[in-house]
Amino acid sequence: MPDHPPKPQDNFMRLFVASEPELLRYILAVIPNVVDAREVLQETASALWRKMDEYNPESPFTPWACRFASNEIRAFLRREQRHRRWLDEDLAEKLRLHQDQAARSPAASVEHLRECLEALPPAQRELLRRYYFEENPVQKIAEALNRTADAVYKTLQRSREALADCVRRREGRAP
Repeated sequence: MPDHPPKPQDNFMRLFVASEPELLRYILAVIPNVVDAREVLQETASALWRKMDEYNPESPFTPWACRFASNEIRAFLRREQRHRRWLDEDLAEKLRLHQDQAARSPAASVEHLRECLEALPPAQRELLRRYYFEENPVQKIAEALNRTADAVYKTLQRSREALADCVRRREGRAP
């Protein structure tokens, strides 16, 4: 059986699968509900698939994909008014700009994030671990901690802001 050159769709899928965890983290930073974030990730994948011919293989894939995710986040927030009390729609654009900057030095950013996570109080680290790494729903975390879901959402938001500020300081950027 002769070897066939890879199809553009195959290359695209490899790039998407490699960037999917980072795209999901990007979306989760704005939409803290994992189920909703995965829905936005699916919409992002569909939009990327429709526009795959426009991707320039000379440029990094993830920042390009994050621009699509940013558009899908805004569309989701418009559809789901209940998220507005937690989030600023312009935050998606701010995150996209941060993503573009982080793409220039991902290893340093990851190390800064790791250091900043360690600097958080243990209770905040535990909450972030349960939410992002174990992917527990907020309601389950709230019940386990004997807190309201609103309190958990607020703590997650404060923790994300503290991490972002810390990473910016370590990268020498103004908060």
